[in-house]
Amino acid sequence: MMKQRSKSPVDQQRFNCLLLEDDLDFAALAKLVISQEGGRVVHCPTIREAREAIERDSFDLAILDNRLPDGTGFDFFPQLQRRFPNIVAIMSTGQPELSKAVALTRNGLFDYLTKPMAADALADCVHRAKQRMYRGEDAGPTEMSGESPVIREVLQMLHQAARHPTATVLLIGETGTGKDLAARTLHHLTFPDAESKAPYVALNCSTLTEAMFEAELFGAEKGAYTGADKRRVGLAEAAGHGTLFLDEIGEVPLLQQPKLLRFLESREYRPLGSSETRKFHGRVIAATNRLLLEEVIAGRVRADLMYRLDVFTVRLPPLRERIDDLDRIASALVRQLGEKYGRKTPFIQPSDLSALHEYDFPGNIRELRNILERSLLRTPEEANWLTLDLGWLYPRNQPIATNLPSAPPPPPAPPADANPAASGGRELSSLDQQEYRIIEQALKLEGGAIRRTAVRLGITHQTLLRRIQKWPELRPLAE
Repeated sequence: MMKQRSKSPVDQQRFNCLLLEDDLDFAALAKLVISQEGGRVVHCPTIREAREAIERDSFDLAILDNRLPDGTGFDFFPQLQRRFPNIVAIMSTGQPELSKAVALTRNGLFDYLTKPMAADALADCVHRAKQRMYRGEDAGPTEMSGESPVIREVLQMLHQAARHPTATVLLIGETGTGKDLAARTLHHLTFPDAESKAPYVALNCSTLTEAMFEAELFGAEKGAYTGADKRRVGLAEAAGHGTLFLDEIGEVPLLQQPKLLRFLESREYRPLGSSETRKFHGRVIAATNRLLLEEVIAGRVRADLMYRLDVFTVRLPPLRERIDDLDRIASALVRQLGEKYGRKTPFIQPSDLSALHEYDFPGNIRELRNILERSLLRTPEEANWLTLDLGWLYPRNQPIATNLPSAPPPPPAPPADANPAASGGRELSSLDQQEYRIIEQALKLEGGAIRRTAVRLGITHQTLLRRIQKWPELRPLAE
């Protein structure tokens, strides 16, 4: 008999669960628990069947057995994560292995359970997993909240963006600043009606080869390419009227960028091997830890794609710029990690918090979490204070290397001898200044070759010639 809990809005939400389990008795228990939490279960007794299921359906939760007839859940978990980067996964096993449990939880596993287990224990774990799915409670401790002025500005911009459900939003920030959390926050602000359950689908663009990018994003019909023995549902279709989050957008292969640009502009796409054009009705959120302007100058990102993405941009501050929030973030992380490992939550000593305040955190919140997680695992379970080794941290006044500067660079100044007539006697706008600088740099990199410069910029050579006519100062750089 499972205990009854009070109902909350989260309890009304529906979800899909992949159950990878060859023990039929445990599978029956899990199905009962999941159905009582409002979930639809797809039961697969083998990894082969699970692989087929994740190609057919979209899943929010997965419960994975470790020892299976054709492999292990430990080896299947990375495949599952690649398909659904934000899935909440629970591992269950009759043979507990602590080293694997630690490795998996460090790589995104929500919980690790040992069989046999009571129905209440499984129900509590599934309920906590459901809270993470819909509230992001385990995805990060901050929920994009804080007292520092910079994070309040971020929240204000996310609320503003939420009023425009189809506007493309670009998130920029260093690695570990919480871009996925910001995207999830915007998704929940945009779709506050819990019953609508608008999908949130994420794609890490850096994990895909050029050959697979289009199939993963737009889908593919059976026989569209070698090995396509069944229809593949693309993430644009899976997102539906919800949110499509494109992380590491600067990593999209150059030859695939025109197709992505066309999708962003028209909101239409065509699966590989299909003649049918489909419409995307949701929101696209893109994220990058790079400066797209520099990527354009280096020839890795098309200028027209940068302009299409840079419509509503939100910059996520590094942790060192919101150090006033550190105590609250650290405390929330320790509580979260204690729940993950079933541990009593120890306190962080004030002297250790002071030392953390003097550190620059090049890895931001992700690095802070790593420090605290390693510390918790080596702290005795009966201890009241966290054993925190901070001797290797270097002080804030020592320079560090980061992906992005602390603040966006100022726009380039217009050329000193710019022809006033070229801009109608007015100062160049910020966008004109950026365009001038991009073309100037591209011409230099290509030795003044017009056609090669146009290819680098992703524009026609006639368009480039018109820009050079607009700014005569660029003519000496062109052949």
